[in-house]
Amino acid sequence: MILVSYDFTNDKERTKFAKFLKKFGRKVQYSVYEIKNSSRVLQNIITEIEFYSKRFQKTDSVILIFLCEACDKKVKRYGYAKNEESDVIVFD
Repeated sequence: MILVSYDFTNDKERTKFAKFLKKFGRKVQYSVYEIKNSSRVLQNIITEIEFYSKRFQKTDSVILIFLCEACDKKVKRYGYAKNEESDVIVFD
């Protein structure tokens, strides 16, 4: 799993980047996405981020935080984030 935090000066680039991340993970905060996927997909995402970094302005940034399975189990979630991790069963 990786956490991706980003900040872009350009609104268009920021929106484009957010839409890209949304295809692979879920938004956990305004500019933070959590991506759980295969190592191959994660590597493709990293490659794409490296492509974005070539167009960065001086104030733009992306931070990747890599978490192993053991680290993922240590994450504590509160409020709305806690509910997102729960399974939901719907009866009709």
